[in-house]
Amino acid sequence: MTATLFTGIGELVTFDPAHEGDLGLVTDGALLEVDGRVAWTGPASAAPREDADAVEELDGAAVVPGFVDAHTHLVFAGDRSAEFEARMAGRPYTAGGIRSTVAATREASDAALRGRLGGFVAELHAQGTTTFEVKSGYGLTVADEERLLRLAREVTDETTFLGAHVVPPEFADDPDAYVDLVVGPMLDACAPHATWIDVFCETGAFTVEQSRRILTAGASRGLGVRVHASQLGPGAGVQLAVELDAASVDHCTYLTDDDVERLAASATVATLLPGVEFSTRHPYPSARRLRDAGATVAIASDCNPGSSFTSSMPFCIALAVRELGLTPAEALEAATLGGAAALRRDDVGHLRPGARADFAVLAAPSHVHLAYRPGVPLVSRTVRAS
Repeated sequence: MTATLFTGIGELVTFDPAHEGDLGLVTDGALLEVDGRVAWTGPASAAPREDADAVEELDGAAVVPGFVDAHTHLVFAGDRSAEFEARMAGRPYTAGGIRSTVAATREASDAALRGRLGGFVAELHAQGTTTFEVKSGYGLTVADEERLLRLAREVTDETTFLGAHVVPPEFADDPDAYVDLVVGPMLDACAPHATWIDVFCETGAFTVEQSRRILTAGASRGLGVRVHASQLGPGAGVQLAVELDAASVDHCTYLTDDDVERLAASATVATLLPGVEFSTRHPYPSARRLRDAGATVAIASDCNPGSSFTSSMPFCIALAVRELGLTPAEALEAATLGGAAALRRDDVGHLRPGARADFAVLAAPSHVHLAYRPGVPLVSRTVRAS
């Protein structure tokens, strides 16, 4: 057993109701970590120093739970900067751009994909993200989807089979035949490497009927359900997600009043991806509307080469405050506890006793600086339980 006491914490955010307010704040705090778990938090003056093998002084820095990024697409090849440049000049975003990444990814070697994935994971860790999900979806053949999930599994247990990202060109004339492939041989090959199944239920991707078939097939194999929905316009994707008890429905840019009510009455998390709206110039979703209705809200990066090429959860927090209507405290909660709820995890996203000792040390006196100083590398250190 090894125990480390982190002390001299100017502001410690725990989300523990034993401490102050909704954030579970401790001023001039300390945290005792034992074998990768939080054993104690509280005022530094009351810290159990006698229980620690080592003491680390943080000199007044703020400490927040490690960010939980519940939506990423990190295994891919190629570059779509020209598409981004054209979009900034006025060309609209559509789901079709995914196919160019699919072509590049199919051509890439495992070694090339693994190397690029490792670089993205390093970016996540450097910016305070300690738990993250990774989707497939840029292979769209049985062999390529299997290898993308196999590579993703090397870096996270939160892997999502997204063979239903778009219909690949070779099935353009018969999308239902592609759905047959997804729910048959592709699911057989991918399920052993996946925790979740997802589908892009959107105009230009998959219909509600196709989406239901794919998701129920995955659920029958023991995979948890996730849904991409209401990114490009209103649709029935949110209703389908709630019907199937999806852990999360992601994007939620265009929601009806009925969608909001359904989410508020369900255990399905609304995961908002503000980096997408920043990059596509679509309207931002309203986190305020969802929270006020009683829905659980998460924010995630959606790191991908087409619509949100950022790995920075601090940037997404700043956008959530500036554009989604959240307070700094609410945005931090959405990036931690919200992300954990979207992955149905209770061991991350907070620093209560028993949680994984995953946290970010900020070069700032409080969590507010994450939004107050956008674009500044405020995470000076990321601590992850081994």
